[in-house]
Amino acid sequence: MLAQSATNDWPAAVEILNEHGRSPFVLICEHASNHIPAEYNKLGLDEKELIRHIAWDIGAAEVTRALSKRLDASAFLGGYSRLLIDLNRPLHVADSIPLRSEATDIPGNLSLEAAEKERRRRLMFHPFQDRLRTHLEERNADGRRNVLVAIHSFTPVYLGQQRVWHAGVLFDKAALMGQALIAQLSRDPLLNVGANVPYGVSADADYALVVYGDQLDNPAVLIEIRNDLIADPDGVGVWTRKLEDALRAVEQLS
Repeated sequence: MLAQSATNDWPAAVEILNEHGRSPFVLICEHASNHIPAEYNKLGLDEKELIRHIAWDIGAAEVTRALSKRLDASAFLGGYSRLLIDLNRPLHVADSIPLRSEATDIPGNLSLEAAEKERRRRLMFHPFQDRLRTHLEERNADGRRNVLVAIHSFTPVYLGQQRVWHAGVLFDKAALMGQALIAQLSRDPLLNVGANVPYGVSADADYALVVYGDQLDNPAVLIEIRNDLIADPDGVGVWTRKLEDALRAVEQLS
């Protein structure tokens, strides 16, 4: 389901899957797309930059789609590149509209006028957040639990530093659920799964986990998967099954 009228170059800001799914889990994938409308001229970047991790979370959308089906869970996927505006950042922080990502400058984001910043918020940020917020409110009104699971991916090497983990589970208040997920995934002795890696959780660096999770007392975790592990259909299938099994195992803890 598309949440607003759309064209190929201006897709809906949010794609909603399985809106009436019966699972307590609500899946969120803010960085699902690397799409940038033609009028932005690729933000001044080469095409090769737009398929890198700086533009989206590689493989995250595919895992989210598959999990939505297997868990019978609703899912919310962002329709635009995080380089235009980051759906997982508060609007007041500097990297809401990033000037630089890893070691790459973003020419099209330099010296933006206030009107353009507000346009991106209006067209891309607010429609996503409004639909997700309304969905959670409707579930609350129906007496249903909301257990939020955000799906992200990370690059194996960042600023020249190797990241040793296969996956990370990020959480703040939902420590019981987060640690239980890590324990379930770590039953595979070949996996290195960390807590709050490769990033921590904070009110300035996260949005859904804080605003719809901790602030509303909804259990909320963010799962980061190393993107080379989900860069093809086989990898997506492997990690979808791993996450399905782990989430089902901890469902009653949330």
